[in-house]
Amino acid sequence: MSTNNKHLTTSFGAPVADNQNSMTAGSRGPTLIQDVHLLEKLAHFNRERVPERVVHAKGAGAHGYFEVTNDLTAYTKADFLSAVGKQTPVFVRFSTVAGELGSADTVRDPRGFAVKFYTDEGNYDLVGNNTPVFFIRDAIKFPDFIHTQKRHPQTHLKNPNAVWDFWSLSPESLHQVTILMSDRGIPATFRHMHGFGSHTFKWVNGEGKAVWVKYHFKTEQGVKNLDVALAAKLAGENPDYHTEDLFHAIEKGDYPAWKLCVQIMPEEDANTYRFDPFDVTKVWSQKDYPLIEVGRMVLNSNPTNYFAEVEQATFSPGSFVPGVEASPDKMLQGRLFAYSDAHRYRVGANHSTIPINRPKAEVNNYQRDGAMRSDDNGGASVYYEPNSYGGPKEAPQHQVKPFEVSGEANSVAYDHDDHYTQAGDLYRLMDDGEKSRLIDNIVAAMKPVDREDIKQRQIEHWRQADETLGQRIAEGLGLA
Repeated sequence: MSTNNKHLTTSFGAPVADNQNSMTAGSRGPTLIQDVHLLEKLAHFNRERVPERVVHAKGAGAHGYFEVTNDLTAYTKADFLSAVGKQTPVFVRFSTVAGELGSADTVRDPRGFAVKFYTDEGNYDLVGNNTPVFFIRDAIKFPDFIHTQKRHPQTHLKNPNAVWDFWSLSPESLHQVTILMSDRGIPATFRHMHGFGSHTFKWVNGEGKAVWVKYHFKTEQGVKNLDVALAAKLAGENPDYHTEDLFHAIEKGDYPAWKLCVQIMPEEDANTYRFDPFDVTKVWSQKDYPLIEVGRMVLNSNPTNYFAEVEQATFSPGSFVPGVEASPDKMLQGRLFAYSDAHRYRVGANHSTIPINRPKAEVNNYQRDGAMRSDDNGGASVYYEPNSYGGPKEAPQHQVKPFEVSGEANSVAYDHDDHYTQAGDLYRLMDDGEKSRLIDNIVAAMKPVDREDIKQRQIEHWRQADETLGQRIAEGLGLA
């Protein structure tokens, strides 16, 4: 039998004499305000929840490592990719997108796939989804899109009218909606799905030569999806099914793994490719740019505390390392700001000093103060720059590779507006069973829409992608 000699203390270390009874004036009270232990407990309890994420609120995470298996130093000078066999610690968070913190895991929704690499040159965050494309391609539409996935301001219920009204007026969403309504819309577990960086990024090598790159994490467990009826049953009986599955798989040593591959496009091809390579609603053909193996990611350790690690983990597509840079992808450009700004609001200005987010590389800058500063705040060192006291200086050798821009400053759309070819190609690649389930899922999702013009507008998009697909959806909805 173990003996515990530890005393219960206040948050400042003073021993607590009684944790069962509050201090009162006599046996019936009232309670005395001098009971500082009671006040501290209640005040802390009132503040135990940070605001949940606006999107990707419900999620699970795990620690692991990434190991390089192929030499790609011809394409990037990124240190964590510099040698075959090199290992880098990672933390990965999987999530649903639209639901609240307590929502079910097995809903039809994209899944977030965010990887934090703790490299020797700082943290690199690759923040993507389990789909290679997205619903929109300009960040200015993101707040409106997410509003449609949230609750009606009067009824506080999910609103199919808003969902399909927005999609029907945003034809660029068709490719992602087709994926969402397919079998892939409900993964069997977080372990049985692919992950994608989704956006186009830039790699730069040691000689300053750049290429465009897309990331693909291929699950080694195989892709598995959930039947609609089973997913609905699990949502009621075990809403934390995916979270539970990931935790127990790792706990028993069944470590999930993914092979990381990339597609590489020569810099000059961006001007001539048949789709705009920076449009996140489009994929690059793997016949044109085959997958090249980079390495292997393994998750082998569960968090010890969910809040400290999973809930407080902050990821930003703007967390780059030398050798990896942004592309002109308009959606990515907006995310470079929005993610870190969300973390400053939700977790605090010093979220990068929280252990789960703290890089293993040394941090040297002139940022000081702010709520919840959890390190030495720079101590007595110099706190401005430039200075003549030997403070850290910029490293011009890591300057971002310049790229050419042209045109007038204006609100400009992408040049290419073919939103139908890739969605139609995806449908035609499906076997008969997959096609039928896709149509059944679309029909079931659109039936609650109470405006026929919204349905007709969306059906016209499906018809332009594939005549038969549009016709079958119309028939399923009982529309001409």
